[in-house]
Amino acid sequence: MRLKKGLMISAIAVVGLLGLSACAADSGTTDPDVVVPEFEAGTTMAELADAGKITIGTKFDQPLFGLKGPSGDPVGFDVEIGKIIAASLGISEDNIEWKETVSANRESFIENGTVDIVIATYTINDTRKEVISFAGPYYNAGQDILVLADNPEGITGPEDLAGKDVCSVAGSTSEKNIAEYDVKLITTDAYSACLEPLRSGKVVAVTTDNVILAGLADQNAGEFEVLSNPFTEEPYGIGLGLDDDEFRDYINDVLEASYSDGSWDAAWNETAGTVLKLPTPPAVDRYSN
Repeated sequence: MRLKKGLMISAIAVVGLLGLSACAADSGTTDPDVVVPEFEAGTTMAELADAGKITIGTKFDQPLFGLKGPSGDPVGFDVEIGKIIAASLGISEDNIEWKETVSANRESFIENGTVDIVIATYTINDTRKEVISFAGPYYNAGQDILVLADNPEGITGPEDLAGKDVCSVAGSTSEKNIAEYDVKLITTDAYSACLEPLRSGKVVAVTTDNVILAGLADQNAGEFEVLSNPFTEEPYGIGLGLDDDEFRDYINDVLEASYSDGSWDAAWNETAGTVLKLPTPPAVDRYSN
């Protein structure tokens, strides 16, 4: 499978940025059109590039960001960001293993080596940074509220949910945030599983990041609406092994290259951009793990 032009540009841009030499790919393990950079021995980048494959954890139930497609592989903005990172390592799309990763197991998957990185609507916060490291952010979201179409309960913000039944996902930042508003919380392992309780009246609202809710509303046209009144800031990061500073800095370089070469814009426009306006990419944080 040939990589998209934008992804190839990103790979080449990062190679130039880091002053790395490149060699032709071994056609037995990678796409012959992919430029494989040479990295310092012992780094995570070298291990992945030498292996010619990478395992990426992402959501399989998040429209626009990570949703299982007809092929069995996920599609969405998070997925495209993963392809950009893989391409920069000389790894073609067909040598990416996608591992379904839910909110509750993201840290454990990184810690036990189930995945190499996690790109899964993954909010950077201090608690998570105690056990893993983050590159990025590569997108800034905000927590919002999904209600039935026409908002029959007249909900305007989280304060209106006090004492009411609300659905979110166990182990997510959204669960912790909404708990502060004294709601009656019902949790599931996937946001899509919150939709039926909302339809049936078991809950009056679903809450998580605005982009996730927008995807769910778009998939179920006419049934739900997003309040469009975010009450938090949720910087999405790329999870990786704790204190792997070289790999984190490398991914940050890849992200910055994608901002300048247009591949980040292209990834957005082909996925989340079908519903949401093109945002300004956030500055990566190089000084706080």
